[in-house]
Amino acid sequence: MHYHFIGIKGSGMASLATIVADRGDEVSGSDIAKYIFTQKPLEERGIVIREFAKENICENSVVIIGNAFDESNPEVKQAMSMPSVTTYWYHEFLGKLIEEYTSVSVAGTHGKTTTTGMVSHMMSLVAPTGYLIGDGTGEMPQDSKYFIVESCEYKRHFLAYRPNYAILTNIELDHVDYYKDLADYCDAFEAFANQVKKGIVMFGDDANVRSLKVTTKHLYYGLEEDNDVRAVNVIQNENGMSFDVIYQNTVFGSFKLPFVGKPLLWNSLGVIALGIMEGLSAQILQEGLASFPGVKRRFTIEENHGNVYIDDYAHHPTAVQYMIEAARTKYPNRKIIALFKPDRYSRIYYFMDRFAQALNLADEVFLCNFPENAAKEEGIDITIQDLADKIEKAVVIEEDEAAARMLAKRGPAVYLFMSSKDIYKLKNIVKTFQ
Repeated sequence: MHYHFIGIKGSGMASLATIVADRGDEVSGSDIAKYIFTQKPLEERGIVIREFAKENICENSVVIIGNAFDESNPEVKQAMSMPSVTTYWYHEFLGKLIEEYTSVSVAGTHGKTTTTGMVSHMMSLVAPTGYLIGDGTGEMPQDSKYFIVESCEYKRHFLAYRPNYAILTNIELDHVDYYKDLADYCDAFEAFANQVKKGIVMFGDDANVRSLKVTTKHLYYGLEEDNDVRAVNVIQNENGMSFDVIYQNTVFGSFKLPFVGKPLLWNSLGVIALGIMEGLSAQILQEGLASFPGVKRRFTIEENHGNVYIDDYAHHPTAVQYMIEAARTKYPNRKIIALFKPDRYSRIYYFMDRFAQALNLADEVFLCNFPENAAKEEGIDITIQDLADKIEKAVVIEEDEAAARMLAKRGPAVYLFMSSKDIYKLKNIVKTFQ
């Protein structure tokens, strides 16, 4: 069967396309001509990528449509008009695919990508494991038993999935261009939790998670005493973290992990809770987490001439705060320079004060402009300067060589580049001047 992906360079679409190719099917795709890092694994598999054109749609094929597209795209219009072509939206096709495996769906406002990577790495020690991660990576080894899927709540897309197991990392209002309010947002997660087939583990320190009425078999994890699985004796420093895990009032195991930060502690604990639910030993869980290599654009560290460059996908004020705190834990007594590039106008507009408070935790702050293609909802008229005006030490910069030279002179420092967009390009230029 021939599968064609419209918008194949999107992070989820690229992951899904590589999975379909790994299963032995013929795959092609289309997108804009601009190089995007997600296309590397596609090219490694020999997947042909063309620019959008209705001629790319073949008779008797299956077409998967990226969720950002509609019939204004010539390929979508062509596929919809051909009786011999079967079409799926991205989330619909993924929901169909996970039915073929023992599936684990990772949902939540923050931490989905890292947690999906952690679970995938851990389960691969137990049995062949496929995964789809939001950093643009996907893989499906032959004879895979498990399929670990990052699941996005935007427009309730994750309701297309009915996994065997799930992890719910946290709930904090996001996607304010779609959800009416926090109650509407929580309602989506409650519906998702209640269609999980076998069991779900949930972050019990989160009041919004606790507010859900969940009938699926579940365990709560966290640091507070009322959780089923909890971490105690937590120590974090520049070398990593260590903690003991209590399950049903007895010590399940002791863990020593090479990374830092509250989110990675919580994410690790969620993976451990899932492992407990699946009957895995503390030894397997320790081995899987300690050897976890990380995922793309999640606190990715490089060092050069006494400077540290951290690239992270953080695009919500809570994530920005946690990344700055983690940088201070790992690099005490070092200057922290925060560089942030926004994505959606609505997100900055809604969380303006909280972004300012989070970014103020850094020693210096530099802000990039909105991307030219940033979604701009009706009635929202702001610029990046509006955010800069709320941060005493913020400077708005261009993403060019002049800015990179100026930033290079601010070192030695820990440069924390944060955005769901391509701020890593600026990082690469800064490095050349140091």
